[in-house]
Amino acid sequence: MELSRIIISETNDEQVIVLKEVDGERAFPIVIGIWEAVAIDRNIKGKKTPRPMTHDLIENVIAGLDCTLDRIVVTELKDRTFYARLVLRRNGKMVEVDSRPSDAIALAVQMKAPIYVNESVLEEVTPNSGLGGIGPMDAGPEDEGESEEEK
Repeated sequence: MELSRIIISETNDEQVIVLKEVDGERAFPIVIGIWEAVAIDRNIKGKKTPRPMTHDLIENVIAGLDCTLDRIVVTELKDRTFYARLVLRRNGKMVEVDSRPSDAIALAVQMKAPIYVNESVLEEVTPNSGLGGIGPMDAGPEDEGESEEEK
C-alpha cells in the first residue's frame, strides 16, 4: 500500500489519511490524530525539526538497537479500530512490535519502509461495509509470498 492522501483539518481533532494499493484500485481511509498527521506531513515535505520529535526518537532507538524497519502491517480491524505492527529486522531475525497504525505509518513514511495491509482488513473495508472504504474493492492477484498481506 502507499499513502495516497493526507487530509489535515485545523478545526477538527480527527485527521484522515488514505491508503491505496500500489498496483491496484482498493483504498480506504484511517482517522488519525493531529500530531501523527503533522508528523506524516512534515516527513512528506522533508522538513526537519531542530530537536528529535517522537517519531524521530523511535527511529533513533530502532537504529541504536541495530535494527531496521523492514515494513509495517495493518493487521486487523476490531470494533472500528485498526491495529498495526512494526516489523523490525535485527541480525537476520524479525521482531514484531504492536503499534497504532498512525504511528506505524508515520514511521514508514519517515524511514521509507513499505506499508502492508492484511487481506482480511482490505476485505472488511469495502464501500458497503459502512466504514468508508473507497474505490473498487475487487481482489487482485496476490504476489507470491504475500498471502495474508497486500502491499
